[in-house]
Amino acid sequence: MNRCMRITCSVQNDRSILHSFVQKYAKTFSLEGMVQPISDTAVRVIVCGTQEAIEDFVDALHHGVIEHKLNTIEIEPFLKNRDYRGVFRVIE
Repeated sequence: MNRCMRITCSVQNDRSILHSFVQKYAKTFSLEGMVQPISDTAVRVIVCGTQEAIEDFVDALHHGVIEHKLNTIEIEPFLKNRDYRGVFRVIE
């Protein structure tokens, strides 16, 4: 069964590092959705996929906290309101 999560992350430095990190793992776990900036240091990530893939993605984010100096990660369930057509997009 597919499910969706909305994840808000903030980073101390440049958020472009966060974009590439999120996109890499979204492709690795075959997730669809998007990442878009919400401020100079924060992004919102919407990911949809299997339960297991989303759990693996969230685990990778938690490991990335140390590497990329993420300040906060907020994770909440999300009801899919559009079709991402199997693609993960980066919105600038």
